[in-house]
Amino acid sequence: MNSNTDKITEITYFRRILHQYPELSGNEKKTSQQIKDYIQRFNPDKIIENVGGYGLLVVFEGKKHGKTVMFRADMDALPIQEESNIPYKSKNINIAHLCGHDGHIAILANTIRMFSEDRPHKGTAVFLFQPAEETGEGAIKVLSDNNFIIPDYIFGIHNIPGFAENQILLKSGAFAAASKGMIIKLFGKTSHASEPEKGISPALAMAELITFFDSLNANKATFNDMVLTTVVHARLGDIAFGTSPGYAEVMITLRAFSDNDMEWLIRNSTEKIHEITSEHRIDYNIHFVEEFPSTENNPECIEMLISVAKNNNSNLFLLEKPFKWSEDFGHYTKNIPGALIGIGSGIDQPNLHNPDFDFPDTIIQDAGQYLYTIYKFINE
Repeated sequence: MNSNTDKITEITYFRRILHQYPELSGNEKKTSQQIKDYIQRFNPDKIIENVGGYGLLVVFEGKKHGKTVMFRADMDALPIQEESNIPYKSKNINIAHLCGHDGHIAILANTIRMFSEDRPHKGTAVFLFQPAEETGEGAIKVLSDNNFIIPDYIFGIHNIPGFAENQILLKSGAFAAASKGMIIKLFGKTSHASEPEKGISPALAMAELITFFDSLNANKATFNDMVLTTVVHARLGDIAFGTSPGYAEVMITLRAFSDNDMEWLIRNSTEKIHEITSEHRIDYNIHFVEEFPSTENNPECIEMLISVAKNNNSNLFLLEKPFKWSEDFGHYTKNIPGALIGIGSGIDQPNLHNPDFDFPDTIIQDAGQYLYTIYKFINE
C-alpha cells in the first residue's frame, strides 16, 4: 500500500467482510479469527486470544516505561434481519451488524495500523476487541479473565447517528443509562373456563403490574434524574378457550441515568409486585437479565479528551444529557479511569438497531487518528 487512501480502502474492505458475516453475542469465533488474521500484518508485540470468551487483546509495548492505555471496540451483532440493498449485506439470516460494531473494529484496526508505522516509544498501547456487549455479559467476563491487562486508562468508542460525521461527542459523568431486563412470573391455578372461581387467575394482577410500571414514567419527582420503564412483552395462559389461566409473565426494561435511581427503582418495583400478588393470592418470582450499569465517564479523562480534540481542531460537541441506551463499558469505568467517546455517524443516518443501519466508512480514518492522538497526549 503506497498511499493513505489505499490503506483506508483496505480497512473499508475488511469492515465490509465483517459486515457480511456477523455473529451473535458469545458466538464471535469466526469474527475473532478474522480480526486476528488481519491484525497480524501490523506486527504487534503480542496478541492474546480467548479473553472473556472470543475476545482479543492486541499489545504494542514502548521501550520506555509509561502509562498503559487501552482502547476497546465491541464485536457482536444483533438478532435482527438486515433490510438494505448494500452489496455487502449480511449473509447470516436474522443476524446483522446494525449497531456498527463492525465499524468499531475497523476504527481500532486503523489505529493499530498507525501504531505499526510509528511504534510507541513510551508506555503500552492495548487494543481490546470485546465480545458480548449487546447482552451486557462481555465486559464482566473480560474483567474477570486472568489474561486481562489492567490499564491506567481505558477508552471506548461508539458511533452515534443524528450527529455530524466525525463529530467528537463527550460528556463528563453519566454518558449512557443503566438498564436491566426484569422478568416477572406469576403463578396462580388453572380451572375450567366455566368455573373461574375455582381457580386463581393472574389476569388482574398482570394488568395492575402493567399499569403500575407505566405510571412510574410520570412519577418524575421520586427520582433524581431520568427513569424509564418499558413493558416489552406480556403473556397470559395458553390459547385454550376452555381453561381459565394459571400462569402469566410480564417483561419490562428498566432504565435510569444513575445507578442510585436504578437501585431505588428495583426496590420500589419489588415491593409493589409483592403487594399486588399478595392481594390476588398469586405466587411470583423475579429474574433479571441483560444488566448494564450506568456508563460514568471520568471527569479528568474528559478534560484530557477535550484538550486532544481542540489540539486536533476536531468538531467537538459537549453533551448536556446522557443517552437513554445502555453500554456495558460502564463495568470498566467503575474501577478504571476512562471514558466512552461518541463519534458522530451522520445527521441523516438511520438509528442504531434499525434494520437498514450501516456504519459509515467515512469516519474510520478520523476516529482512528483521534485515538492515536489520545495515546500520544498521555505518553509523549
